[in-house]
Amino acid sequence: MSDEELFDIYDEELRHLGTATRAETHAKGYWHRSFHCWLAHRDGDRQLVRFQLRQLVKDTNPGCFDITVAGHLTAGETLRDAIRELEEEIGVTADFDELLPLGQIREEDEGTVNGKLFIDREVSDVFALVRDVPLTALRLQPEEVAGVYEAEIAELLALFDGKQEELLAHGIELTDEPMETGAPDSSGAIGLRPSTRVVRASLFVPRDNRYYIDVMKKLLQLV
Repeated sequence: MSDEELFDIYDEELRHLGTATRAETHAKGYWHRSFHCWLAHRDGDRQLVRFQLRQLVKDTNPGCFDITVAGHLTAGETLRDAIRELEEEIGVTADFDELLPLGQIREEDEGTVNGKLFIDREVSDVFALVRDVPLTALRLQPEEVAGVYEAEIAELLALFDGKQEELLAHGIELTDEPMETGAPDSSGAIGLRPSTRVVRASLFVPRDNRYYIDVMKKLLQLV
């Protein structure tokens, strides 16, 4: 993540205006594009979805729970190119044609992080990847992702629908120490530790709850 990343920027009608750095885009509130991907799988009768814990150094919504993988399209990138985010953030390689489209949303947010004002205006294409990947096989990008957790899709739906106050989610987080399994191996377990957290809707990146509700309903039909 760099403030000098270049984004394609747009007006409200999504007419291309040119390019701007990440810092300028968020300072001036230019519209730009992003990619969302939710990693989900079935374990027996359980339908599960993964979500990430954002690093505290993020320039927007640090330390919040978020989509499994999400990222901006840099200047000149297409959605097909954006699938790189899966491998970069969590170490999962996939073909674009494996992704299942869940829709497109527009989001506007503003606030202050580390004393800097930001205005975030994004058009995001949302996808699902249905694949069973062991949590310990994930390789987390330290600059972006502090941890990855999973919960039953129906429970998360109830959380965002206001029918459930909280849930316990199990996952993995980055650590300076190896897991109890010891030396590094092909599983990627080194540098990760098991973790359990109490999860509430208020701990996720602030969005219209209808976004999360819509995604969870669609995932229940796919997994």
